[in-house]
Amino acid sequence: MSSTLMRRLGVGAFAASLASLACAGLALAQEAAPAAAAAAEAAKPKLDTGDTAWMLVSTALVLMMTIPGLALFYGGMVRKKNVLATVMQSFAITSLITVLWFIIGYSLAFSDGGPYNAYVGGTSNLFLKGIGMESANALAATIPEYVFMMFQMTFAIITPALIAGAYAERMKFSSMLVFTALWSLIVYAPVAHWVWGGGMLGSDGVLDFAGGTVVHINAGVAGLITALVLGKRKGYGTENMAPHNLVLSLIGASLLWVGWFGFNAGSAVAANALAGVAMANTQIATAAAALTWMFAEWAARGKPSVLGIISGAVGGLVAITPAAGFVDPMGSLWIGIAGGITGFFFAVYVKHWLGYDDSLDAFGVHGMCGIVGALLTAVFASPAVNELGKGASVMTQLYGVGVTIAWCAIATFVILMIVKLVMGLKVEQSAEVEGLDLRLHGETVH
Repeated sequence: MSSTLMRRLGVGAFAASLASLACAGLALAQEAAPAAAAAAEAAKPKLDTGDTAWMLVSTALVLMMTIPGLALFYGGMVRKKNVLATVMQSFAITSLITVLWFIIGYSLAFSDGGPYNAYVGGTSNLFLKGIGMESANALAATIPEYVFMMFQMTFAIITPALIAGAYAERMKFSSMLVFTALWSLIVYAPVAHWVWGGGMLGSDGVLDFAGGTVVHINAGVAGLITALVLGKRKGYGTENMAPHNLVLSLIGASLLWVGWFGFNAGSAVAANALAGVAMANTQIATAAAALTWMFAEWAARGKPSVLGIISGAVGGLVAITPAAGFVDPMGSLWIGIAGGITGFFFAVYVKHWLGYDDSLDAFGVHGMCGIVGALLTAVFASPAVNELGKGASVMTQLYGVGVTIAWCAIATFVILMIVKLVMGLKVEQSAEVEGLDLRLHGETVH
């Protein structure tokens, strides 16, 4: 056989070997592709029925906090001639914010804002566009995004409803609706994005498990600004403005207490141990704060009151909210005690020393207890409860509190001035005397 033929046969054999190897490699690649796809699919978080069930329950509990909880809590504390107007505010706000959250609020708070994401979300979820039956928000990967959207909606509802405690018995209903709509989009949605939606405060390490900054400091500061801009009620400081029915307020406070388990334990966004410790912390802090306010009032005034103990309970609920998923039960006890003392001091003494008319203590209870709770979150944060507690810093918390106060105060003031200029804010004095039930709504409690 010639050398030429030998070389040709060798080349042919080599080519055949290469072809054989290529075929084998292709076969292996074809086999590996489905395996890789399956592994990638398995690594993706899956919707969990247990988490979803718990979050459905939590959403209903948080909605109950506003209607009927807050409506009854506030409604019992005003004078009889204003009770219907007060409960109407909670119900109307619930309806208004629901529609606004569907249209644009959720998108501003929880979608990607692109180059402005540090400050506000984008418009990709306007009218809930882009949300499907199988979609999940990255912040809550094991529950349907519709459930996450609804859960966050209930937070967006109760926050402006809390502000109503500061302007009770004297704000025009029409002006209240316009103010609430503007405030929810200009103040609430951006702050929620800053803390929870991937914005600047959360990225900088500010801890807020369930809304101490987003909900309570926001609402409390807005309440104080609103009370100052509106001015005092006619007869404030000289006429008897005692609550007309504390049984209603006690029922409302009790509904708030129970509903708050959805608020705090639900913020774990899963049916897990973190939800369990958040629930335990909520119960312990609330009880501690209620007793603290009761004993403080007993010592200062000689008698423990129903109004005092239920106000203390709410103060404890507020104070533990930012810390519920970061501290252990001993930490929650101290936070509850601090919340009770703070709420009592500001609602009973500071308000009267400074002379502002925060009708139902929105600032004293929600604003100040929220500030104390936010700061103490860093003091008592336990990495054994939540790994995020490793980076807890009082200075970082103070930064988050300061930014929220500054933005809320300035934006709230501007919104109020615009509404005042366009349509007025406060009812006429004759309406205050007659009562808002009859003057604004043509109804009365018999």
